[in-house]
Amino acid sequence: MAAPRTTVWQLDPHTKAKHDLLKFYLGGWFPVLSSYNGRIVFLDGFAGPGRYQSGEPGSPLIALETLLAHSYFSKMKCEFLFFFCEAKKDRFESLTQQIAGYKEAHQPWPENVKIQLINSEFSETATNLIEHLRSQKRRLAPTFAFVDPFGFSGLPMSVLAELLSFSSCELFVNYMVDHVNRFATAGNVDHHLVDLFGTTDYKQVGNVTPGQSRQQFLHDLYERQLTDVCKFPYVQSFAMINKTGHIGYYLFHGTRDVKGVELMKDAMWKVDAGGGFQFSDRLAGQDVLFTESAVDTDPLRRALLARYTGKRVSITALEQFTLIHTPYRKTHLRKPVLTPLEREGIIQVERPGRSGFPSGTWITFP
Repeated sequence: MAAPRTTVWQLDPHTKAKHDLLKFYLGGWFPVLSSYNGRIVFLDGFAGPGRYQSGEPGSPLIALETLLAHSYFSKMKCEFLFFFCEAKKDRFESLTQQIAGYKEAHQPWPENVKIQLINSEFSETATNLIEHLRSQKRRLAPTFAFVDPFGFSGLPMSVLAELLSFSSCELFVNYMVDHVNRFATAGNVDHHLVDLFGTTDYKQVGNVTPGQSRQQFLHDLYERQLTDVCKFPYVQSFAMINKTGHIGYYLFHGTRDVKGVELMKDAMWKVDAGGGFQFSDRLAGQDVLFTESAVDTDPLRRALLARYTGKRVSITALEQFTLIHTPYRKTHLRKPVLTPLEREGIIQVERPGRSGFPSGTWITFP
């Protein structure tokens, strides 16, 4: 489904941005989950060779380093189990060497950090893990599944749903919409596409009318399946836009906890994509670029005015709306949006203190 790769290759700018995002997110996820669980799992479904041509670390080493170098690691008493899955034999051998070298450089190796290297396809690994847990009558520990393929084969929606059915499990997946769009109506890889979506509805993309976006149709379908089949109440997607303004792929994050949404939002806004690539999302028909240096909060302002016209609403509800239904962070709400709205006399504010928007504040939108 994609161009062949050698054992190792150059690190692309968009891949570095994706890895930075993973690092920032795990930096928050590890301490949160380890504080109330005896074991947590990181599953890398397409782990790769471990390093790139110029020596940059791949996702397995990034995940390990994020944990071991964390300022709170000594206080994290739970067991960390890392599954690194790589199907290609040459890449698996390279990964094995890189992990061995990393462990040797970090002796004494912490007893609560376990690594399992698996030389098989992601779908096979996930299915075997599910069957093992069933035989043991056990449930999967809270898991963060990082699924980053080169194409779209080997990602069955049904397997993702079963593997991540536990309430604290999360998914971060690279959805190669460009490849999907190219093959959606070709008819020669339908078995892969049925697996990917868990439905044949993708074929309706051929009926998209002129002026509508095939990519948007395929994006919305995948998002709907993550919600309906995998039962993720919170699904966020982030477009990776190249220097020509073209969407190369979407990153989807699925979680069942609002805290996971908050952590991912914080990570997204920290990443400097660089290399001419940008992360973006859409709100009210307008692109929102994830760049802290020049945040355009006008779409958030318009969304709030449209959503809450004629209503009196708490600051807590506004935070939840901002976090769950827009691309923005909580920090983009108060000073960038609410303060100007109050100054302009557009909203009326009832606050328990003399200034700001503390807990207990109510806002009326005329």
